[in-house]
Amino acid sequence: MMANILDGKALSQKLRAGFKQRIESLAARGVRTGLAVIQVGNDPASQIYVRNKINACEQAGIHSEKHLFPAKATQRQVFDKIAELNADPAIHGILVQLPLPAEIDQHALLEAIDLEKDVDGFRAENVGALALGNPRFIPCTPYGIMKFFDSENIGLAGKEAVIVGRSNIVGKPLASLLMGAGATVTLCHSKTCDLASHCRRAEILVVAIGRPAFVTADMIKPGAIVIDVGINRLPDGTLCGDVDFERVKEIASFITPVPGGVGPMTITMLMANTLQSAERARRRNAA
Repeated sequence: MMANILDGKALSQKLRAGFKQRIESLAARGVRTGLAVIQVGNDPASQIYVRNKINACEQAGIHSEKHLFPAKATQRQVFDKIAELNADPAIHGILVQLPLPAEIDQHALLEAIDLEKDVDGFRAENVGALALGNPRFIPCTPYGIMKFFDSENIGLAGKEAVIVGRSNIVGKPLASLLMGAGATVTLCHSKTCDLASHCRRAEILVVAIGRPAFVTADMIKPGAIVIDVGINRLPDGTLCGDVDFERVKEIASFITPVPGGVGPMTITMLMANTLQSAERARRRNAA
């Protein structure tokens, strides 16, 4: 068996093409969809992520702007910028690039974003709405993963799904989405006993643990769908995921590559959420 590759670049291009008419429709009504990204410090990985997000938005016709603060910026300075962006009708989405310096209260900063502009879906109220099955915004990486399943008409009801990684960004919101779709979900983490046995049960295995090639072929159930969220840079500069791709692809039925899998989809769903926010704002203003 050789796995089918879930190509995030190709699916992203298809979805972004579908955004075009909506973006143009808003523009015809005088609304230019706008996203603001806030970055604190010069973390190299964050710089790459922010650049990719800004470039993707501009290519799609979404106005995007970057607000860079030095690592020693005060929390008040960043709060003031968020307040300014909250009040700006030309901005429909506000994203704070994580991680933040330890001196800044991440939770407080995220909570300062207007609920209608929280396109990452990280505010507590948005997290709660997702858990209740009525999300305002779906966090971008889990949203992108669900789009992979949709694109391949993969039914989730009754499937045994295992997620390795319990972060607020990926693991927890994805568990809510998979449960909402009828899957039976096990949420594992670094302290899970006999993690390999949990992985071997999985018909759907999602790995977001941040360890290069951590999941090996002997941990995979034949025919499993494997979603690799990890992105790690090796000493030689190459990128790899949390899954041993070359060996696991010989056992799985579907697998995402790294790079080119989940990453492009995360950016695409950020664009989707920002566009959705702009459409909601237009409707409110027209009412």
